[in-house]
Amino acid sequence: MHFTTVDYVIFALLLVASTGIGLFHAFSGGRQRTTQEFLMADRSMSCLPVSLSLLATFQSAVAILGAPSEVYTFGTQYWFLGCSYFLGLLIPAHVFIPVFYRLRLSSAYEYLELRFNKTVRICGTVTFIFQMVIYMGVVLYAPALALNALTCGGAVLAMGLVCTVYTALGGLKAVIWTDVFQTVVMFAGQLAVIVVGASQAGGMAEVWRKAVNGSRISGLDLDPDPLQRHTFWTLGVGGVFLMLALYGVNQAQVQRYLSSRTEREAVMSCYVVFPCQQIVLCLGCLMGLVMFARYGENSPLDKGYVKTNDQMVLYFVMDVFQDLPGLAGLFVACLFSGALSTISSAFNSLATVTMEDLIKPQFPNMTEAKATLLSKGLALVYGLVCLAMAYLASIMGSVLQAAFSIFGMVGGPLLGLFCLGMFFPWANPTGAVVGLVAGLAMAFWIGIGSFVMRMSGPELNTTALPLFDNMTTLVNATTATPRPTGVEALYSLSYMWYSAHNSTTVVVVGLLVSLLTGPMKEKDLTPGTVFPVLGWLLFFLPERYREKLCCVTPLSTPPKVESHAQPYQMAKKDGNGAAYCKEDTDEDLETRMVLPSCQLAAHTLQETAL
Repeated sequence: MHFTTVDYVIFALLLVASTGIGLFHAFSGGRQRTTQEFLMADRSMSCLPVSLSLLATFQSAVAILGAPSEVYTFGTQYWFLGCSYFLGLLIPAHVFIPVFYRLRLSSAYEYLELRFNKTVRICGTVTFIFQMVIYMGVVLYAPALALNALTCGGAVLAMGLVCTVYTALGGLKAVIWTDVFQTVVMFAGQLAVIVVGASQAGGMAEVWRKAVNGSRISGLDLDPDPLQRHTFWTLGVGGVFLMLALYGVNQAQVQRYLSSRTEREAVMSCYVVFPCQQIVLCLGCLMGLVMFARYGENSPLDKGYVKTNDQMVLYFVMDVFQDLPGLAGLFVACLFSGALSTISSAFNSLATVTMEDLIKPQFPNMTEAKATLLSKGLALVYGLVCLAMAYLASIMGSVLQAAFSIFGMVGGPLLGLFCLGMFFPWANPTGAVVGLVAGLAMAFWIGIGSFVMRMSGPELNTTALPLFDNMTTLVNATTATPRPTGVEALYSLSYMWYSAHNSTTVVVVGLLVSLLTGPMKEKDLTPGTVFPVLGWLLFFLPERYREKLCCVTPLSTPPKVESHAQPYQMAKKDGNGAAYCKEDTDEDLETRMVLPSCQLAAHTLQETAL
């Protein structure tokens, strides 16, 4: 089973089209001459392209390869992850987006400086860079699996270079519009596989019958044990925290929200993503069932046709399409579209946080032309780093599990850091730094500890999550074993609880340290940086008690639609904690603080001064 000429042509067209979109945006409009256009798409994007880009960024190649393999091996229990999408997208839409959008941010980590100080901002930025560099390796590992199966070694380099070129030339606008194109290709490739595969298996009714007979249709598992790898609670509840880490505070997603024309469009993009996420999840589950209908218990992995579970999807595609030239190329184009959309988003977001959080504060007088050129150079450098990481990702095992593990281990503490600042007004900078360090230490202790325990002996319950495990090992480890206790139980925690566990650690430790070192007071807070959730929950308390708990300051009012020609500047701290805009001068600061340009209502400032 090999690629035909038609398959190669279709695959090449994908790369050419993606490059063409990037070149078009590089030489049209403002020609990416400013950092606002290059990094933020001039804040002119509408709802639909933003929502499709949000979908493509983290669901791409990982879902295309990982979800069918998961369903083929373990059944449809994974489908209950869709229950977490509701709160996982509703909370960002009505909590995180209003705060970020009204503060006029370019980087999500600018919020941390407004809420705490510059040290917390740098800590958050460095943690995010570490997370995304590792994740990019996992994303490129997915197409590498395809290349191992298709003996097409140069395509990873071609894909990485194409992605680097259109990201470095076309900026965020090119990334978003290529995401739209690549999302369409992804849907087309998955649908082609499901339709043709189900037809060859005798229709969807026959596929369902074989799945039921093979015990691949899972019921509602309400086992509350957090050590169980997949149950309704681990997927439906633990998945909410994973989704919040992805869609609430991750720079790649926040950057898309902030590129929207209005706050309303940014919120609507979250609502549009929800049904799209459900469709992607259902397509992945259906592909896994069709695979089972074709092979049953006689897995190509057991027969030695493939080396890992994730390669089974590619083997299945080549098997189904061996007599249909062009369709295999369409699916591989679908797979590579997913990888392209994800790593291009990573390049752009990494360039943004490096520029806005690490370089600009050190060189405040840098000209716009130099800043834009440097931003493009950063995108290029991160592209080359991504190619290097692809060769290190093979030890990560299942791409689906590896991707979720990374976001649980690193994204969880970042989620906790933002929640600490946004929901708890008395949290101070010392508590934020100590909480983040504690969360990261806990995350890597559990992750590395589970790996070491698995390697040292078979007694550990590896069905929970060995971070670098292979799915075949998981299948063989499902025999009855004694329930782990003590530290072993902690190492056996399901990977779907990683984000919840680690973010909670940050919040608890951060609050304790803040109370011990002196909690922040209402007058010290930058207006608009605290979401008044405690004020809503404690509405029954007298106002004087809520004032002591810093629960009376409302969120700032929504901004008005501004002209695209006008720079969109971020609010920043004054010495007394009040916020003003970067373009404000000392002379008119007092007057402008109550104007809509800073999105601060008069009553906000009055109550903050109490």
